[in-house]
Amino acid sequence: MNKRDDFIERMKANLEAWNAEIDILAAKARAAGDEARVKYHDDIERLKQRRDETRELLEELQQTSEAAWGTLRQGLEESWERLRKAFADASSHFK
Repeated sequence: MNKRDDFIERMKANLEAWNAEIDILAAKARAAGDEARVKYHDDIERLKQRRDETRELLEELQQTSEAAWGTLRQGLEESWERLRKAFADASSHFK
């Protein structure tokens, strides 16, 4: 496997892990009181939006040529960082 393929596979695995974490947070939100549930719902929706943006960039990266993947990789890494930050923010509300 080349660096591009390794990167794509790593990102796919990371997205799967984030999906599992989002499911855990959603379960905690369902168990929370009404007021907290609304707040958690907003956090979870923000996470899903960031996840979807990251997934779209990953799909685009998979379709690019070897020559163009460097530029898209940077965008995906930035999207990943936004997702990571959104997850950290949301997780802090669930403690």
